[in-house]
Amino acid sequence: MRLCSIASGSSGNCIYVGSEATHLLIDVGISGKKVESGLQDLDLTGRDIDGVLITHEHADHISGLGVLIRKYHLPVYATRGTIGEILRYGSLGDVDPDLFREVKADQKFVIKDLTVNPMRVSHDAADPVAYRISYGKKKLAVCTDLGVFNDYTVECLKDLDALLLEANHDVHMLEAGTYPYVLKRRILGDKGHLSNENSGRLLSRIVHDNLQTIILGHLSKENNLPELAYEAVRMEITMGDNPYNAGDFRLMVAKRDVISPVVDIA
Repeated sequence: MRLCSIASGSSGNCIYVGSEATHLLIDVGISGKKVESGLQDLDLTGRDIDGVLITHEHADHISGLGVLIRKYHLPVYATRGTIGEILRYGSLGDVDPDLFREVKADQKFVIKDLTVNPMRVSHDAADPVAYRISYGKKKLAVCTDLGVFNDYTVECLKDLDALLLEANHDVHMLEAGTYPYVLKRRILGDKGHLSNENSGRLLSRIVHDNLQTIILGHLSKENNLPELAYEAVRMEITMGDNPYNAGDFRLMVAKRDVISPVVDIA
């Protein structure tokens, strides 16, 4: 099983997950041209994609969806609330409602040889989810856009081989920045985004011997820096109530406009 960030950040998100037989995209918040370019780097085309998993309806997760599914007639998996919002989203152009497949949190479904399990997240969207995906005994998750985590989140993210997790903002940069007060409160709230420190605190509760790779994603362009996210998360893991140091794991930061290295889960 493979995991790769084609794009990840506050301005657009698109993640690839696949096996030899099955190829999925999680979110399409970038242009169709950028999606095609990223897939080409993976020796794939849009014709190879077996489905698109949508986490929620915000523009940085769906802005390129209309172009992609019109061109390739791809099935789109999302919760009922998310599907309703997507179909009302005027900027996507005409989309065929018959391409959409409703999913529910904590109800597994299968796409060829991959098993997908949506999990609930706390975010200011209609019915947002993150996704855990398994291939045999190998498991990974893509979990962004959550303002807070709890025991349910921790339980859902245990025993993974790889994880792409949000580290959206540095709290001090956000508080001192130019965003309006209301937007700052939204981001810092329980339905906003995970800070670097909270991302590290969540990771410190789920790290284990077989976790191979952690990718930090969905960084804010205005309120974070890759170096800050990396160091803050490393510190939280190392200082957390667990037997590990951050150096025990492969830790990388997904870039906004550049495809990440491919994570091959052995």
